Amino acid sequence: MSSQNEGSIVALVQSVLGEDAGQAALDALAIDPALLAQSGSTVSRAAFAMAMNVILFHDLLERVPSGAAYVADTLARGGRVVFDHGALRTIRFAEGPTGALPAGEDAFTRIFLPLGYRLAALYPLDRLKMTGRAYAHIDAPEAIPQFFLSELHVDRFDADFAAAASRIFGTSRDPLDAPTIALLDRYAAGEPVSFDDAAAALPVIVSAFDRQHEPPAFADYELLLSRSNEAAWIATEGNAFNHATDRVPDVAALADRLKAEDRPMKPKLEISATGRVRQTAFRADSVERLFADRDLRTVPGSFYEFISRDIDPDTGRLDLAFDTGNATGIFAMTSAKA
Repeated sequence: MSSQNEGSIVALVQSVLGEDAGQAALDALAIDPALLAQSGSTVSRAAFAMAMNVILFHDLLERVPSGAAYVADTLARGGRVVFDHGALRTIRFAEGPTGALPAGEDAFTRIFLPLGYRLAALYPLDRLKMTGRAYAHIDAPEAIPQFFLSELHVDRFDADFAAAASRIFGTSRDPLDAPTIALLDRYAAGEPVSFDDAAAALPVIVSAFDRQHEPPAFADYELLLSRSNEAAWIATEGNAFNHATDRVPDVAALADRLKAEDRPMKPKLEISATGRVRQTAFRADSVERLFADRDLRTVPGSFYEFISRDIDPDTGRLDLAFDTGNATGIFAMTSAKA
């Protein structure tokens, strides 16, 4: 597959991943040529956001062998991935930050909003004691991946859960340093950002999509798991991409093919109330995590998702919405038993 012409996005991605890995990550994705063509001495918020997403997609494939195998197969078939959205999970206590990290979604809205994202919709996930929010990019909402950012509300659980959550997440550090925060402030103010400054900040911002707290004690992990699979997942994986999603023309047909190939598919297709958004996923790959007492355990990691979106007849544009029922069903891909 021929490489794509170098511009700000290509240069930024390669500055973080290296030339070969960076080009491989770029060649796996169908990126809007208008975004790829952006170049010059300054980096737009759209180019920075897209480069960040390419690196996060690469990171997910490094951690999710089932997703990497699917992408390799897609490329072998002559296709590319249309990166629809990435999902991440956060923790919110009733009052105050999470250790040194801003509370819940605040740890990421300070990144998303300066880079041109806006809150597109809110999705109560009451069965999970969570709230989901979709963030879409203002400049190119169909071309730059969205984020589905969820918060787990500690105050909706019992006192024992809250105590264990405090012991685990209270150790969180803040990955963003002063120069990176200053760069985000410049983007927020609409000021020009040089390539060198963008390249210096990009790996720091990418590092926010990781676990910021110390390894939990296994007893605390078990307690969280007894109440919430999602909280237990955050305890081991933190704010890493929970999943990345491939936008495909016919997710039902793809699911049938992948099941026939004995891939680790979700049994049931999730269909939105409108019928326009249809989703399925691989089950989460297992990973080994070391707990605070040096106990090595196998737990659910991240996963790879698939989505089809139809045109919204009211707007004549692609329906970029999510669905509470769909999200709840997809979240089950990281379920675990102690």
